[in-house]
Amino acid sequence: MRRIVTATPLIPLPGQIDPVPVARDITPREDGRVDLIGLPKKRIAALFEEAGLDAKQAKLRSRQVFHWLYHRGVSDFEAMTDIGKAMRPWLAERFVIGRPEVVEAQHSSDGTRKWLLRTADGHDFEMVFIPDADRGTLCVSSQVGCTLNCTFCHTGTMRLVRNLTPGEIVGQVMLARDALGEWPKGRMDIPEEETASEYRADGRLLTNIVMMGMGEPLYNYDNVHDALKLVMDAEGLALSRRRITLSTSGVVPMMERCGQEINVNLAVSLHAVRKEVRDEIVPLNRKYGIEELLEACAAYPGASNARRITFEYVMLKDKNDSDEDAHELVRLIKHYNLPAKVNLIPFNPWPGAHYECSDPDRIRRFSEIIFEAGISGPVRTPRGRDIDAACGQLRTAAEKKSRAERDREAAAAR
Repeated sequence: MRRIVTATPLIPLPGQIDPVPVARDITPREDGRVDLIGLPKKRIAALFEEAGLDAKQAKLRSRQVFHWLYHRGVSDFEAMTDIGKAMRPWLAERFVIGRPEVVEAQHSSDGTRKWLLRTADGHDFEMVFIPDADRGTLCVSSQVGCTLNCTFCHTGTMRLVRNLTPGEIVGQVMLARDALGEWPKGRMDIPEEETASEYRADGRLLTNIVMMGMGEPLYNYDNVHDALKLVMDAEGLALSRRRITLSTSGVVPMMERCGQEINVNLAVSLHAVRKEVRDEIVPLNRKYGIEELLEACAAYPGASNARRITFEYVMLKDKNDSDEDAHELVRLIKHYNLPAKVNLIPFNPWPGAHYECSDPDRIRRFSEIIFEAGISGPVRTPRGRDIDAACGQLRTAAEKKSRAERDREAAAAR
């Protein structure tokens, strides 16, 4: 029997089982060229050697290209001025420096920016940039859709199409730096003429990354791992691991490995402290219960008072916001001796949601109980609600617009 292979295999529809990840680290392109974004130096060197360069030259060129990709942020081989002019067309014929396609870019009244992005094989996903006085945080997606079915989350109403590749994950950071003008300036071919004033990053608005966009990062572990290694590479994007946070809904078997191998900050989407409530709003709890999850948090490598675990807790009216819930949250944190802080998130509404946000006074009292116990429990200020960019609101609703409308809006927002 002939086996039919589709260009983009689909992951099964969401359910109470671990999703089967698509075994792909590069998205095939129609023009046959290979996208180098998301690949480490050794892999680039191997590709160059396969394309015809000898081993020594492949290693040299990979080191040069890697620098231009991740340190300089160029998207055209012609800009690589320390590579011979004859070599640049050879590279361009075989390889490409990719970025996710911008389908739509939106600006919130509070400064938040949201991009609807498209992969080379036509799947849409979103990323969000949140500026603050002392930092700028990029909320990065790891999957197209989600498999977890969290009932308070709009993303959870989408089906999971596939995992994003390392290049599609790193590409979000690259695209944000493009938009923010944060690549160093200067020329590599005339180093003696490059001054300190020419070689700089304009503003450094992007200071932090959170893997909190679409999808569950630990269900796409290998690709997230490879992407974040490039982000943290001193010769790559060079962002400190202390400025990177990975958020999980509680994929317990992968948490220790994440701490050992990636060693970034951990955030946990807790959202409830009673089994019946968390079973409802975070169905993964039926597989990995609260006690098992908190034990994994206590064992998370690198967790300390200097690197606390963040518990995300969405405030749902008459569901998880009572004084009793707050006291039980405190009890659990102390029982497991967790170096933790709690982010209280006012529920962000979306069409068809079955929940309401807790009243401001109720949220304030919940926060007070946590603070009185000596645990940090700030209330997160909702950001980007007017463009559906707030926590739990990410979903590619822009698909309802015509392609012409999206193209015009994307061009105007660049």
